[in-house]
Amino acid sequence: VWGAESVLIDEISRCKPEHQNRLFALVHERRLQGIALDQLRYRWAAMNPVTGADQSVEDYTGSEALDPALADRFALFVQAADWNGLKSAEQRSIADPSGEGRIASDNGALAGRLRAWRLTFLERLPNCPAWIIDYATEVTGALNEARIRISPRRARLMARSLLAASVVSGSEDEALVRRVLQASLPHIAWGSEPDRRAVAAAHELAWSVAMRSPDRWIHQFLAAGPLPDKLKVLLNQCRDPDIGSQAVAQLLATEDKARAAAFAFALTPAAIAGQLPLTADGVNDLARLGSPMLDLDGELTWQERLNGPSKPHPDLATYAEITRKRRGARRERASQFFHWCLLNKVRPRDPEPLEQQIHACVTLLRRRRPA
Repeated sequence: VWGAESVLIDEISRCKPEHQNRLFALVHERRLQGIALDQLRYRWAAMNPVTGADQSVEDYTGSEALDPALADRFALFVQAADWNGLKSAEQRSIADPSGEGRIASDNGALAGRLRAWRLTFLERLPNCPAWIIDYATEVTGALNEARIRISPRRARLMARSLLAASVVSGSEDEALVRRVLQASLPHIAWGSEPDRRAVAAAHELAWSVAMRSPDRWIHQFLAAGPLPDKLKVLLNQCRDPDIGSQAVAQLLATEDKARAAAFAFALTPAAIAGQLPLTADGVNDLARLGSPMLDLDGELTWQERLNGPSKPHPDLATYAEITRKRRGARRERASQFFHWCLLNKVRPRDPEPLEQQIHACVTLLRRRRPA
C-alpha cells in the first residue's frame, strides 16, 4: 500500500464486520494506521454475491454482506457478467489460456486518454453543469420517496460519476446516465436489489427535470471534442448572448492553449461581424486571443547546441508539410496559425487534425453567413 497509486481489496465480502471497519479509512480517507497515503488514487474491491438466507449449492459460502456505510464509500458498483451473459467472442477470449499473464500494450494510448480525461474532469468540477446537479438531486429524492435509501454522500458521488462519464463520452446520453445511476446504487453489496420499476420511474422523472434546464447546452458545448461540434452547439442551441459569452469564456479558460487559440482564430472574424450569439464582452474574449494571429509580428528564437550545426526550428518542418498540402485561403490560414504557435511557443498535440478543425469551423460559418 505504501507508495501505491491503486489498491484492489480482493474478496472484501469475506471480511468479518470487525475487519470491514478497518477499511473505512483506506477507502474513504486514503489513510492507513493514521498515515496519509498521498499517492493513492484508485481504490477498488472485488466481492462475490452475498450468501442468501436460504443457501443453495450455487451460493458463495462465507460471502458476507458489506456494511452499508462501507459500501457507501465506493462510487460505482459493476456487476461482472456470468457465462451466459457474454458474447461468443468474449467467451472464447476467456477460455483461451494463451492470454494468461499477458499485459495489454497500446503504447500508452489509454493512459494518455485517462490523463486528459482527468484534467478535463478537474477543470469542470468547480462548475459542475446544472443538469447533472438537477438530475442527482431529483433522482435521490425520488428514490428515497420510493423507500430506496440514498444517502447525501451517494448523491454527490453520483454527480461526480455523471460528470466523469460525460467527459469521457463527450455527450449527454440518456442511456449512459441510466447506466451510471444503476452502477451508483450500492444495495447489491449488502444483498439487496432495489425495485427496478421504482428506479426506472425515478430516472425518468430526474431526466425530464434535468433536460428542462435552459443552460444545459453549455455542458454539451464544453464536453464536445472536435471544435466544429462545439461551434454547432453554440450556433444551434444558444439563445442568450450573455450565456453564450460565459460559455466561450469558460472554454477559452479550460481548453489547452493550442485548441483555445484555434477556436478563437477560426471564430474571431465571424464574432466581430456579429454572426455569433455573443455580447461585446464575448467578442472581446475571442478577439483578444484570435486577432493577434491575423496580423503577426514577432521574432522566432529557439535553443540549439552551442557547437552543433545550425538547424531549423524543430516544429517548422511539420507545420510546413501540413501547410504545403493546403491551397488558397486555407493555406494562408494554416500558415498564420502555425506561425503564431511558433512565435508563442505553443505546441499542438495533433497539429494536422487541429488545422482540419479550424477549416471545418470556417467552412461552417461561411455557409451560415447571410447572403
